[in-house]
Amino acid sequence: MKNFYKKMLENNKKWVAESLEKDPLFFERLANGQQPPLLWIGCSDSRVPANEIIGAMPGEVFVHRNIANMVIHSDMSMLSVLDYAVNVLKVKHIIVCGHYGCGGVKAALGNQQIGLIDNWIRHIKDVYRFHSTELNLITDETKRFDRFVEVNVQEQVLDLAKTSIIQTAWRNEQELEIHGWVYDVKDGIVKDLEITFENNNRLPDVYQLDLD
Repeated sequence: MKNFYKKMLENNKKWVAESLEKDPLFFERLANGQQPPLLWIGCSDSRVPANEIIGAMPGEVFVHRNIANMVIHSDMSMLSVLDYAVNVLKVKHIIVCGHYGCGGVKAALGNQQIGLIDNWIRHIKDVYRFHSTELNLITDETKRFDRFVEVNVQEQVLDLAKTSIIQTAWRNEQELEIHGWVYDVKDGIVKDLEITFENNNRLPDVYQLDLD
């Protein structure tokens, strides 16, 4: 454990040296502030690092991560990140990125009691309930699991579009798109689920807020 800890500090120094060798003003520019074009809402899984997946540099991606990349309307942490990203940083794109083999989604497929996280997993189980007709028709367990990951991302994109933060930005004609992706840990490839929202016109009427 101590060797791993020391190695992290050594790696930091190495990264700083390599960054300065490539660009002597690298950290000076970062210190002047951030204006990332993208907010990434992803899973906490250590195998799914936002910047590395899309080849982004520090300062290009604002990140929020939680178990199974959930957008829960009562999650003040997620809403605070979203509000700052949209209203202060003025991001142009929000990506909800799930991943195949997600442990949180897998847990929602079963009934094992785990602990405190059971309360979080319940939200994922709700997604299964919404899509149970389709999912229950998939007899292959692996394919059902993969499809569950996909529909979970779809629901989170939809839940983002329902928020007053997003709808207010659209009302103010702010350029903002929401996308849904799934990352495959086995090969590193991202699948675009092609469920982009750029306004609230596709939302059911009950979710379209009257903000005038």
